[in-house]
Amino acid sequence: MSVEESDLSLVRPDAGETERRTEASLRPASLRDFVGQRDLIEHLEIVLGAARGRGQVVDHILFAGPPGLGKTSLASIVAHEMGAGLRVTSGPVLTRPGDLAALLTDLAPGDVLFVDEIHRLPRAVEEVLYPAMEDRRLDVLIGRGPSARSIRLDLPPFTLVGATTRTGLVAAPLRDRFGLVAQLELYEVGDLERIVGRSADLLGVSISAPAAGEIARRSRGTPRIANRLLRRVRDVAAVRGRDGIDEETAREALGIFGIDERGLDRLDRRILDALCGAFAGLPVGLTTLAHALGEEPATLEEAYEPFLMREGLLIRTPRGRLATERAYVHLGRRPPGGGLV
Repeated sequence: MSVEESDLSLVRPDAGETERRTEASLRPASLRDFVGQRDLIEHLEIVLGAARGRGQVVDHILFAGPPGLGKTSLASIVAHEMGAGLRVTSGPVLTRPGDLAALLTDLAPGDVLFVDEIHRLPRAVEEVLYPAMEDRRLDVLIGRGPSARSIRLDLPPFTLVGATTRTGLVAAPLRDRFGLVAQLELYEVGDLERIVGRSADLLGVSISAPAAGEIARRSRGTPRIANRLLRRVRDVAAVRGRDGIDEETAREALGIFGIDERGLDRLDRRILDALCGAFAGLPVGLTTLAHALGEEPATLEEAYEPFLMREGLLIRTPRGRLATERAYVHLGRRPPGGGLV
């Protein structure tokens, strides 16, 4: 290994860890600090307050919605509000029933177990989870063959908080065992402006109201993206030697990183350009579109299409994806059968 490679191997983990810590520091710690999702927050205040009043653990909760809307933050808030410990894992990690059994038997009374991407749990692991959620018991098979026997372990009271970006893939028997199923929606611009302002304060950066609005409007309705753009705009302001972030700096920085006025990035525009140009306005299947762009179908379906549909730039039909007339206008192209744009 060369000196340069050795230096990079030392720098990169620290830089990545710093970024993760920065992102974690921007997460709200309580329901009072959480911005947006008003109906959901009201429901949580009722459910958590009632559980505290009875001296019981809160019902199991499932948070559903696109990535970056605050599902992990809400799981942490549930544990904080209940004064409980938080254990974090994800569906793909729990490959065997024994993995889940080890987690469950290690829980302390009242703990919150957060399972991200819970729809990706293997069926065998799911089957172990059902009695654990309902009866707080765990059936464990010891041995093999004729000498095998089953023993039942009692579990402490706990709360399972699941998160999923694909509600339809959560098995009905699992979904029905949650006491609260909460759908997170994309955020309004006003809520994102407040999030950007709060995050700027935590980062020690001064930002003008117009600049916060500019970042919020280009954040795709997603707090995670708003915070990421804020950090990049802060970097540009620092490199340019500016004391704070004004509207001109925000626009300059977002232009550098390819984020246009509607919040579309380069891949968004490639999707629309393919639908409006290469496929000449014809319906396109998801797999065909993904291959044309060199991307994974799941990436397009989960990370990009929800926003494009919300903005009225793309629609799904039984025959495939279609760009709307608004998409042609945004790209400066002539809509099919329409006049000049």
